[in-house]
Amino acid sequence: MMTKIQIEVPDATAQAAQAAGLLTPQAMDRLLSNALRKQQAADYLLAIAGEVAAANIPPMTPEEIQTEVKAARQEKKR
Repeated sequence: MMTKIQIEVPDATAQAAQAAGLLTPQAMDRLLSNALRKQQAADYLLAIAGEVAAANIPPMTPEEIQTEVKAARQEKKR
């Protein structure tokens, strides 16, 4: 099942999006799916923020974060 969506954006935005191939059904599905996934992740993080604070876990250093990001990316490639 498909739903038709109509939006209003400035002409310049619409023209740039069209030129970039972002107004196709496939591109719009990908863009909206990615935005939804990011919103759900942000909502989840906000929902557990109190639990994390209560756990008294020390903050990670930028280097530790980078190491975790690299590990996650390597895992995703598999």
